[in-house]
Amino acid sequence: MIDYSRERMQNSISDLPDGTYRASDVLEGDGVTDADIEIQAAVTIDGATITVDFAGTAGQVAGNCNAPLSVATSAVYFVIRCITDPEIPPNHGCYEPVTVDAPAGSLLNPEPPAAVVGGNVETSQRVTDVVFLALAEAAPDRVPAQGQGTMNNLIIGGRGGDFAYYETIGGGFGGRASADGMDGVQVGMTNTLNTPVEALEAEYPLRVERYALRSGSGGDGTHRGGLGLERRLRVQQDATVSLLTERRRHAPQGVDGGEPGATGENLLQLPGEDEASVAAKTTVDVPADTVVTVRTPGGGGHGDPTERDPEDQQRDRTDGKVNGSNTE
Repeated sequence: MIDYSRERMQNSISDLPDGTYRASDVLEGDGVTDADIEIQAAVTIDGATITVDFAGTAGQVAGNCNAPLSVATSAVYFVIRCITDPEIPPNHGCYEPVTVDAPAGSLLNPEPPAAVVGGNVETSQRVTDVVFLALAEAAPDRVPAQGQGTMNNLIIGGRGGDFAYYETIGGGFGGRASADGMDGVQVGMTNTLNTPVEALEAEYPLRVERYALRSGSGGDGTHRGGLGLERRLRVQQDATVSLLTERRRHAPQGVDGGEPGATGENLLQLPGEDEASVAAKTTVDVPADTVVTVRTPGGGGHGDPTERDPEDQQRDRTDGKVNGSNTE
């Protein structure tokens, strides 16, 4: 079985054009500072092998967004399976033709005692984005536009230690060469599901005041990007709110002429005050009756918007699914 998987993966890689393909993207800070943190990737296809080299990626950071090399490698494997043959049995042979390198002490190969919890849920998303983007030149018909690129981690805990709630929130999937992106889903290397409103309100001192698709958040294209979500929670007792999110400054990009999706936004409204934006990564104590709103990013579009079927374009606008460029 191992030999069988190896041979199938080698055959799939051989169908891709040889060459070195490069891309870069950033994380929006590490929770300690807001400075962008660059991830660079050079993907080399050589016959039946692929090497992904993250040389040039930023060094490990003080915050918790460092990703162990195993996490970065898993993200690379995910991308390679997506653009080759997802039906290949996943075993050692399947991954043997793929090599992943990252400098020791870098964001993607940190040394102890680096904090890594955000690396699993957020940095892995950006690794996926970067490797897909690099391979868009080699396999444009197999690579989707960028999806929301974040898991939108939200944690709310009672100040007295009486409850703790953690959820992730879906967003837009990137448009594909043959289909629109899906609305309101988790993208990339994620495996978390929607939290039903009824279950949440029955078990926690929280009330869901809005849970809806974000009109206009998907990037336009021959195939549009999926819509992000808006999730609004009222906290009914004193609590601590933590957010670990991405794509609040840098929009998910379209490919092959597609428009970017909308960026996300985090908002807090304290009792008696106006709603205000808060950072992508933050922890804040809030009083009872505070409203927390998370607006998640939309997916980028795939292909030139002028080549989309005119009837589909009109229906998209009538339904509020796209409204042109979403770069702001």
